Amino acid sequence: MPLRHREFHRMDNVGWLRAAVLGANDGIVSTASLVLGVVAAHATHDSILVAGVAGLVAGAMSMATGEYVSVQSQADTEQAALEREGGELFDDPKGELHELTHIYVARGLEPALAAQVARALTAHDALGAHARDELGITESMRARPLQAALASALSFAVGAALPLLVVLLAPMPMLAPAIVASALLFLALLGGLAARAGGARLGRGVLRVVFWSALSMAAASGIGALFGATVA
Repeated sequence: MPLRHREFHRMDNVGWLRAAVLGANDGIVSTASLVLGVVAAHATHDSILVAGVAGLVAGAMSMATGEYVSVQSQADTEQAALEREGGELFDDPKGELHELTHIYVARGLEPALAAQVARALTAHDALGAHARDELGITESMRARPLQAALASALSFAVGAALPLLVVLLAPMPMLAPAIVASALLFLALLGGLAARAGGARLGRGVLRVVFWSALSMAAASGIGALFGATVA
């Protein structure tokens, strides 16, 4: 009996990984930037904490909503394409078989072998073959709106909780530098994990995340110091 195994490919996880990394990164950056802006405006400790918690809740809901709407739109597009392809298979099966054969010829198969492969795959799962080889829709890459929304919301909340933990533990005189240092550390770790999980270069991923995040926090601090608005 032949052994069956499933090879692991990083691309299999690209959907949830993208949503989780984006959510955690946004949670850290937006909450740390928000808190730094309020700190620079000379707000009280309680006001800083309230602003941070409000940012966590609003950000998590916003991430979940935006991700769900975006990925659901992609899922609707994929479903419409599959339904249209199913109709074409019903109306013109010979033409679709010819089209599939041409796809395999274009990929390097001899015409006779391409025709044989097309017939075999059509007999096994015609719509699946066209979805994969004509439309580029595969099971591992299918849009999953609910999964993406939950991953975004949860990862944002986890990321946003890290600067809030620093707010709770750090003394007021050291609050701003503690938030900056901890946020950059968390972001560097996150960038490294994302690069490792995705098979990308580690240093480039870390530097990219840290640079743009530091710029965001600096801008928020500058605005808070400039306006000096106190959060009531």
